[in-house]
Amino acid sequence: MAEPDPSDPLETQAGKVQEAQDSDSDSDTEEGATGRETEMDFLRNFFSQTLGLGSQKERLLDELTLEGVTRYMQSERCRRVICLVGAGISTSAGIPDFRSPSTGLYANLEKYHLPYPEAIFEIGYFKKHPEPFFALAKELYPGQFKPTICHYFIRLLKEKGLLLRCYTQNIDTLERVAGLEPEDLVEAHGTFYTSHCLSPLCRQEYTLTWMKEKIFSEVIPKCEKCQSVVKPDIVFFGENLPAHFFSCMQSDFLKVDLLIVMGTSLQVQPFASLISKAPLSTPRLLINKEKTGQTDPFLGMMMGLGGGMDFDSKKAYRDVAWLGDCDQGCLALADLLGWKKELEDLVQKEHAAIDAKSVSGGPNPGISTSPRKSPPPAKEEARTTEGEKPQ
Repeated sequence: MAEPDPSDPLETQAGKVQEAQDSDSDSDTEEGATGRETEMDFLRNFFSQTLGLGSQKERLLDELTLEGVTRYMQSERCRRVICLVGAGISTSAGIPDFRSPSTGLYANLEKYHLPYPEAIFEIGYFKKHPEPFFALAKELYPGQFKPTICHYFIRLLKEKGLLLRCYTQNIDTLERVAGLEPEDLVEAHGTFYTSHCLSPLCRQEYTLTWMKEKIFSEVIPKCEKCQSVVKPDIVFFGENLPAHFFSCMQSDFLKVDLLIVMGTSLQVQPFASLISKAPLSTPRLLINKEKTGQTDPFLGMMMGLGGGMDFDSKKAYRDVAWLGDCDQGCLALADLLGWKKELEDLVQKEHAAIDAKSVSGGPNPGISTSPRKSPPPAKEEARTTEGEKPQ
């Protein structure tokens, strides 16, 4: 049956549909058979993509260990690495993660009298009660911490020409401090690097330096033009992820040779679904305190939660888990690659430079102090947390 042109008025579309129905009435039986074949094709493709049925799965690791990953990284097959990172790579810098019992951020928010812990990062709550967020921001503000071994390991991947992209859930900007350029990064949950007035009629942009001055003065940042609240460009629950996340995802994951996942619980969507975007043969290395990402592949794809990682079954062929402290995991991998001394020297040199800059009082490079206006970035999909809903 002919499809109506979406640009036609509704009345014209209705007429076209009716004409098509009248002219096709004699071929209903034939179309019904064709429709059933189309449905079967759809189901075949769906199960193929979801469960890997009928798809080519080439095993590229000679063994499912860190040593196996190392040999693969040293081969000609591995040229483009994507890193997916979360709060766990910054904990050794003194920044708490979100979900660790007793030490995690959500476990230590009682003093803010929140209705539930996640409210501090919900846009609806923030618009009514911005005070708790800005009090917390003073404790966690970028510029008070040094990048970790993990951050500099990613920098080494870049310097050796292996890094395709680093996708980070973190808002601490430590990837930038460690030497990654904007084109190396997808800051999936936004960044403190810039801020904007919340008024849709204003959208005045402010810099990191401007926001830092307001936060450390313990005043709610207000727009100098319209007096609306100014919010850092981090993605709250209920807001949409940057269009940059989706545009890079569509191209990067078609050509990735290795995924390295570090310091994330893989619970926040749509970031968590990235593990399922790589080709079926692409090896995936998890460096984390515990195994994660093992969502049931069928239910995961049905609900848009991504295919699960498989570390332990007899069918496992590409997923490797190294369990422990993320910094130690990066050191272990660097040691096997022959990069350990280079990594340790890089950390020592960069930390010394940060200390020297702190003593001299010099500003962070690339940060200006004047506000400027820019249009709001295009948005695509809301940030949600699997299994965590307001009560």
